[in-house]
Amino acid sequence: MTVILGPNRYGKAETRLVRVVRDGVVHHIKDVTVSSALSGDMEDVHLTGDNASVLTTDTQKNTVYAFARKHGVAEIEDFAILLARHYVESQPTVHHARVEIEEYFWDRIPVADDSAPGADGKRHSFVRSGREVRTCLVHHDADGTTTVVSGLKDLVVLNSTDSEFSGYIQDEYTTLPPTRDRVLATAVSARWRHLSEASPYGESYAEVRGCLLGAFAETYSLSLQQTLYAMGERVLNTREELCEVRLAMPNKHHFLVDLTPFGLDNPDEVFYAADRPYGLIEGTVLRDDAPAALFAWE
Repeated sequence: MTVILGPNRYGKAETRLVRVVRDGVVHHIKDVTVSSALSGDMEDVHLTGDNASVLTTDTQKNTVYAFARKHGVAEIEDFAILLARHYVESQPTVHHARVEIEEYFWDRIPVADDSAPGADGKRHSFVRSGREVRTCLVHHDADGTTTVVSGLKDLVVLNSTDSEFSGYIQDEYTTLPPTRDRVLATAVSARWRHLSEASPYGESYAEVRGCLLGAFAETYSLSLQQTLYAMGERVLNTREELCEVRLAMPNKHHFLVDLTPFGLDNPDEVFYAADRPYGLIEGTVLRDDAPAALFAWE
């Protein structure tokens, strides 16, 4: 038997970066977490401990901060492409770079009286938004191939009606009763693949988010699977620069509480929101002519 080195990569995980753009008295916040992973001619570092081919993870971290100062951070996809290209094109031993970014949103704290003393200072006061997290994943290869996947996670949504679930397999272990009206809630994680790195990322993100929310709200749901497909279908029918959507949607179960021990009825008003275990529905929706993905989405 011969033991050999298999696929490998290394990098700097979760570099926290906050960039403040000071536009006079009005400030803007960009709050992101950047993770990078590199692969290439790395046999010697594993087999003999020769580090000559290694761009250190500390250098990768420093590059994130330096590039934020030199180039700014506009759309996270563009920043990820910039980093990935730099790692591959500046180092002959690095053949492939993977850069993943998460963005967190901040809301500006409103000022009741803009003319009040000190009001100008409030234009740089923020509160962390309860919104979803924006994501992107970029792969760049030494042959110049770039793959861009945008996304979001923790987009928590709920329909208080217009959802049912019945007609499923029932065996000796089934206890779940069919329902014609239930609360349907989930935390959407979605990723969508761009056909080109020249996509309008900001506009695309806003409209994809709107498509996901619109399809969730407007679909009379017979199953969470059906809703998942409707959401992905609307995205692809709306945004021609995209070719594939992958969705993961945990079923955040809401169980009706039995109030009869207390002499009370419960006409679908009081629920127990269970956090686990939960059903997890995952699926891919894609165009039938979508080009094959050159790199893994993970």
